[in-house]
Amino acid sequence: MKAARFSRFGGPEVLEIVDLPDPHPGPGQIRIAVRAAGINPSDWKKRQGLMDEELPQTMGYEAAGVVDELGAGTDEVAVGDRVFGFSAEEGAQAELAVLSYYAPIPPSLDFPAAAALPAAIETATRALDQLGVASGNLLLISGASGSVGSAAVQFAVARGARVIGTASPANHEYLHSLGAEPVAYGEGLVERVRALAPKGVDLALDVAGSGVLPELIELAGGPEHVVTIADFAGAQEHGVKFSRGDGGRALHVLGEIGELIESGRFSLPVAQTFPLAEIAAAHRVSEDGRVRGKIVLVVGGAPIPESR
Repeated sequence: MKAARFSRFGGPEVLEIVDLPDPHPGPGQIRIAVRAAGINPSDWKKRQGLMDEELPQTMGYEAAGVVDELGAGTDEVAVGDRVFGFSAEEGAQAELAVLSYYAPIPPSLDFPAAAALPAAIETATRALDQLGVASGNLLLISGASGSVGSAAVQFAVARGARVIGTASPANHEYLHSLGAEPVAYGEGLVERVRALAPKGVDLALDVAGSGVLPELIELAGGPEHVVTIADFAGAQEHGVKFSRGDGGRALHVLGEIGELIESGRFSLPVAQTFPLAEIAAAHRVSEDGRVRGKIVLVVGGAPIPESR
């Protein structure tokens, strides 16, 4: 099978499409013929050597496709079903991928839209669960217009929370459409939030990692009311919880998201799609950080959406 890999650390030019042996599912796992795979910031951080030291590395851990092989003891899906989820040991940016956690693709979604979901919805749900976001809470989300931030906004609103979200002015209308009250990030953030919430907020989530933890702590009344998914050093410095997947993942959301999507209460835009062979270009766009929504690789027989 064809798969994305790098054998040395560096820029997007180190990415290769190589031939690798076909993977096979173990007990409780499934294999899919991949039709689309999501790109995440962790992909290019790994490629730069900022996360893992081993070489070579195959790429990707979220995908959508068609079941083509079942592991032992797997009876909740059948060969031919459309599913999305997380790969067993990365390597999802390939023609075939083994998934350990998966769910049926919501009927209204195509493969790229489904591949955009797993990492964003799991990360957002995990952070909200750790904060204990519930009906009646006032939640501040720093970096609310990206894929994880916008997922967190929609989940919090669905839980009955009031949400204030920071974003650039160009994204304020988008945040309004998701049910959040937008404010601009940057200097003067505390004053702008207090204009909407004079007593501060109940809880705060840092998605952007832009050095705002002191302001979030002030607004939320203490570090115990703040979670960050993006500022590990700041979390250590200020006593804030850093949310990471190895501390328990919110995989339950894979099976729950379909109802929200089909009822019109959740959407996650696909910003741009690229063929697997153009993965270097996809990394450049992701690293630039100026897109709203997910970047997705299209694999195999899935058509490239006309919007690209």
